[in-house]
Amino acid sequence: MDFCGPFKCKSRENQYVLVLTDHFTRHVTALALPDCTAQTTASTLFNVYFYKFGIPSVILSDQGPHFQNMLMQNISKLIGYNHIYSTPYHPQTNGIVKRFNATFVPQLAKLQDSEGNNWDEYLQAVVFAYNSGIHKTTKYSPYELLFGRSAKLPIDPRPTQFSSQKSSDYFIQLQKTLNIYPKNAKQHIIHQQELNKQRYDKNRPDSHYQEGDVVLLRVFVYGRKLSEKYLSTPQIIVKCHYPTYILRDQETNVETRVHVGDSRPILLGY
Repeated sequence: MDFCGPFKCKSRENQYVLVLTDHFTRHVTALALPDCTAQTTASTLFNVYFYKFGIPSVILSDQGPHFQNMLMQNISKLIGYNHIYSTPYHPQTNGIVKRFNATFVPQLAKLQDSEGNNWDEYLQAVVFAYNSGIHKTTKYSPYELLFGRSAKLPIDPRPTQFSSQKSSDYFIQLQKTLNIYPKNAKQHIIHQQELNKQRYDKNRPDSHYQEGDVVLLRVFVYGRKLSEKYLSTPQIIVKCHYPTYILRDQETNVETRVHVGDSRPILLGY
């Protein structure tokens, strides 16, 4: 789950898009909203998404104030799902929804008018095009994995005759289809993840720390080109959950959750 925006607004005053992507099927739901407050987020999630698809087991989002607040925490406890958060300044944690954001924004830019303020009129068309296209990882369209059949498109030929099945026969056929699709998609996902890992790990060795190790934390807001890239204050590893770690500042005692790629070990010479 992620917010994209703000965009230019018009009479409907929509400025943001709440994007929710199913982790397995890659099926996307994108909703144009006037703001990204905690109340709007919770109301939309509950009334639009939960009522349509049911309660998810886990929701992954960044640590923005619209997601990490008392209202959202109370809803997760009340309804019974687990809300987890990505590591700050590490968008790869929530890469699936981030990738869609990078896809649909250029598409909206091609379709909107010269004023650039009617993007929300084309949002659902772009989302449908994405959901009905073959996904590189699963080798199926998100629509197929969700509904067990391909989406009928305007370019498809019109049927010359119609036939109907008994509800029980159709249900049995659908069960068989939905049993085959996930198995194949899972194999494709695992294969693609292995390829991605090999590509990521090549010439990129990450350090493995233990509790008590001392490291330096990356500076996430850069100034001049020659400014320091890492904080000068050493950080102590207090919890290990590779590839993320909990660091404690030795001066302020403030704890920070970071990805291993945003730290570097301190090498002590003797």
